[in-house]
Amino acid sequence: MIRVLELRHLRTLVALRDTGSLVEAADRVCLTQSALSHQLKDLEERLGTSLFARKTRPVRFTPAGRRLLEAADRVLPELLAAERDLARLTGGRAGRLYMAIECHSCFDWLLPAIERFRDDWPEVELDLSSAFGFAPLPALARGDLDLVITSDPLDLPRVVYEPLFRYEAVLIVAPEHRLATLASVEPEDLVEETLITYPVERDRLDILTRFLDPAGVAPARIRQAELTPMMVQLVASGRGVACLPNWAVAEHVARRFVVPLSLGTSGLWPTLHAALREEQREEAFITAFVEAARHTCFARLVGVRPVEAA
Repeated sequence: MIRVLELRHLRTLVALRDTGSLVEAADRVCLTQSALSHQLKDLEERLGTSLFARKTRPVRFTPAGRRLLEAADRVLPELLAAERDLARLTGGRAGRLYMAIECHSCFDWLLPAIERFRDDWPEVELDLSSAFGFAPLPALARGDLDLVITSDPLDLPRVVYEPLFRYEAVLIVAPEHRLATLASVEPEDLVEETLITYPVERDRLDILTRFLDPAGVAPARIRQAELTPMMVQLVASGRGVACLPNWAVAEHVARRFVVPLSLGTSGLWPTLHAALREEQREEAFITAFVEAARHTCFARLVGVRPVEAA
């Protein structure tokens, strides 16, 4: 009897569901788009049925495709658990995971992810480092760190990026602000404003590099604040405007302390990544942490999207 289904097929279908596109799914499973398309077409021919509708975004699966995804959701976690148990039995669970964060608002979801990871991987030495300031990616490339949470990827040797989620960078204003009745703003709307930012390098501020600078516009003033609650308080009291992740201000928006506005009619949607060294990408405990981080993000954060969703 010829075996039709293989684990690679299940992983490919899960990647296609999670990413929503053939291009991104191919990246996820380390294939070219052509090779992934050929694999799926071959599987459909073996099964005698289609698994998903082409040219739809996000991908729409057929009943047969959904049935295989149900199987994948049972089989793949069991396989991962078995691999973890085998790693423990052979002594492969031990290791280190030193990380740094280039995201001021990430601690609310990252700490639960760390706790979840520690429960599953108690032998892994895990620590958060603050010794590298706001330049941790070169430290990662040198081997001083093992993982960096960042929304500002750099092209560095042997450093790869695993996307966690997309989020909208929104402009928050006080409810009484002159712009508060708008759904979105254009760069010219901010020429008279005080922009409140984190104390980071200018080229790490998306509102400048991706919104104001391309339009040749600058705010009247820039004021810095260390903490997200401090920035929200300054905005709420009418002392300026700020650009923050939608999920970081969701609670304040719900309480009507501030009003969120999109940057441009389509909004500005950065991606948060886990940066790793290439040689550690397949380490079981590294993979486990990235998956724990993704799970925690989508379980706890409001307004985030899979990386491939438009």
